[in-house]
Amino acid sequence: MILKSTIDRIMEATDIVEVIGEFVQLKKRGANYVGLSPFANERTPSFTVSPAKGIFKDFSSGKGGSAVTFLMELEKYTYPEALKWLAKKYSIEVEETVETAENKEEENRRESLMIVSAYAAKFFHESLLDTDEGKAIGLSYFKERGFSAETIKKFELGYSPDQWEAFTGQALKEGYLEEFLTDSGLSVKRDNGSLYDRYRGRVMFPIHSFTGRVIAFGGRMLKSDKNVPKYVNSPESEIYHKSNVLYGLHFAKKSIREEDNCYLVEGYADVISVHQAGIENVVASSGTSLTVEQIRLIGRLTKNITILYDGDAAGIKASLRGLDMILEEGLNVKVVLFPDGHDPDSYVRLVGTNGFKKHIEDNKKDFILYKTNLLLKEVGNDPIKKSDVIRDIVESIAKIPDSIKASVFIKECSHLLQIDERALLSELNKMRNAKAKKDSQQQTNRMITPVEEYPVYEPVEEIKETSSQEKEIVRLLLLYGNKVIDWDGIANTYIGPFMIAELNDVDFEHPASKVFIEIYSKEVENGILPEEQHFIHHPDKDIVDLVVTLIATKYTLSDNWYEMHKILVPDEQANMKATILGAIFHLKKHKVGKMLEDLRNELQKEQSVEDQEILLNQYMRMKKVEKTISDYLGSVIIK
Repeated sequence: MILKSTIDRIMEATDIVEVIGEFVQLKKRGANYVGLSPFANERTPSFTVSPAKGIFKDFSSGKGGSAVTFLMELEKYTYPEALKWLAKKYSIEVEETVETAENKEEENRRESLMIVSAYAAKFFHESLLDTDEGKAIGLSYFKERGFSAETIKKFELGYSPDQWEAFTGQALKEGYLEEFLTDSGLSVKRDNGSLYDRYRGRVMFPIHSFTGRVIAFGGRMLKSDKNVPKYVNSPESEIYHKSNVLYGLHFAKKSIREEDNCYLVEGYADVISVHQAGIENVVASSGTSLTVEQIRLIGRLTKNITILYDGDAAGIKASLRGLDMILEEGLNVKVVLFPDGHDPDSYVRLVGTNGFKKHIEDNKKDFILYKTNLLLKEVGNDPIKKSDVIRDIVESIAKIPDSIKASVFIKECSHLLQIDERALLSELNKMRNAKAKKDSQQQTNRMITPVEEYPVYEPVEEIKETSSQEKEIVRLLLLYGNKVIDWDGIANTYIGPFMIAELNDVDFEHPASKVFIEIYSKEVENGILPEEQHFIHHPDKDIVDLVVTLIATKYTLSDNWYEMHKILVPDEQANMKATILGAIFHLKKHKVGKMLEDLRNELQKEQSVEDQEILLNQYMRMKKVEKTISDYLGSVIIK
C-alpha cells in the first residue's frame, strides 16, 4: 500500500490539465479547458477540465473525477497503478508500507500480462546488446538501417535468440507463469504441453500503449525463407487489441499536439527512421488496415492527418476506400507520395531531415483531389467508367460532416471532373438523404423492443426522488460544509457537523450517498471537516463519480450576464439557512411520507386489536412529525 504522505505529494504535484493534455487536445474556455471526449465518439466538445477544482467531467459518457480517475478510466489502471504513473511523471519516489519483491503472480490478470511483456522486452533488448548472436545478427541489422544507439534504446528494440526455448526457459526459471506466457503470445504450447518461443531468430519491435507500457511485439525474420512469414505480431490479448493501437504513438503524441498534424506511415522502420530524423509526429497502423478506433486516437490529438505512401500504386488504390473513414470522422487528410522504390524510411535516410520535410511540403495533396486525379487517369475517355468515378468521388465527399468543407470540394472536383457543380450537389444530396433515411431506420429498429423483452414495470419515481434528495444533501456538504453558520438562533458552528447531527436519524438509501455520509461522519468525529478534494481523490470510484457529477457544471454564466440581460439569477448562498434547512427537511418529509405509507399498508392487514392500537399510535405520532416539517416548509398536506 502506498503511504498517504506519498499520495499527498503526488496529488500536490499533479497538474490535471497537463496530465489529461497528454491524451486529449484541450483548449482554454474561460476558467476551464474543453476537448473532445476520449470515451465517446463526438464532434462537439463536451469534455471539461477544471484546473481550479482539479477535476474532469465528460458530459457525453458521464465519467468524471481526478487525474487518477482519468487514468483508471482510460488506461484501465488500478488506483495504485495510476498513482505510480503520476509519481513517475513528476519524479516522486513511491513509498509503500510493505517492501516486497515484484509479485510474479499478480491477482490482476491484466497487470500480470503487462509485467511479463515488460520482462520480455528487457530480455530481448539485453539479448540484442549483450550476446554474441544478438550483436552479430540483430544489432548489425539495426545499424545497417541507420538506427543509432539512442534510438535502439528509446524504442527498446531487441533480438530473440534463434533457439526453441531461450526466452521461455528463462522466463519459467524466473518464476513467470505458463498461463501468462501463452496468453500474451510470447510462448506457444506444443501438443505435448511444453512451450516454445514464438519469435525465435527475429529482431523485435516492442509495441507500447499510449502511456508507454509494452503490450505486444512485432518480430521480423532476417533469413530468406519462403515458408516462414517475414513478420510475426502478437495475437490479440487482454492488453493488446491491434485495432486500438498505433505503433509509435507513445513517442509521437507530444509532437502531434505541437505540430497539429500526424504523419501516418506503414511500417515499424518507417516510424523509427523518421522519428530519429527529428520528425517525431509519426505513427504506423501496426501491420493492420487503418481502423476507426485508430483514427479516433489521432483525432484526440489533432484534426490533421498526412498519409506518407511508399509509391506503390496498387497499394495506394487499395487503401483509398479505407481513407474515407478518416473523412467520416471529421479529420482533414492529405497524401504524400515518394519516388518509385522509396518508402519514408529509405527516403529520409537518402535526403535527410530538411529534404524530407521539403518533399512533404512540396508534394502534399488533399485526399479528395488526389483521389480524383488518380481515378481520372485510369478511366481515360470511357464515359461509363467516368460516371462511376464521379459517384465514387461524391461518395467520399458525402462522408465529410462539415457542409462548408464538402461544398468547397464539390466546387474543386467540378472543375477537375469537367461536370456541372449543380449535378454534383444533386448527387451529394441524394447520398446524404439516403444515409439519413438508413440511419433513421436503424435508430427506429433499435428503439422497437420485442414484446417478450419489455421490462417489468417498477415504481421508479419514488426511488429517483429519494436519490435526488440524498444527493442534494451530499452536494451541500461538499460546497458549504466548511462554512460557519451565522443564522438567527444558530451561530458559531460549521454547516457540515450541523447537517450530520440533524440527519443522524435518517437512513440514506442511494448507495454512493450512503457511503459518502458514513465517510463524512467519521471524519467529523475525528475533528476534520473533509473538503471536496478529499472525495475527488478517494479510491472508491463510485464516490468520485458522485462527487464530480454534483460539483461539475457544463455551463457557467458570463461575468457580464446581468449587465447584458438585466436578469438576476437566484443565489442559494444569499439565504443559506433556507438552503440548508430546506434540503434537510425536504429529505425528512420524504422519509416520513414513506414511513406513513408503510404504516397504512400494515393497518390494512388483519391484526390483533393490540397490534392495531400500537400501529395507530405510531401512525399518529408520525403524522405530527410530518405536520411539524410541513409547517416549516410552508407546504400543505392533502388529507
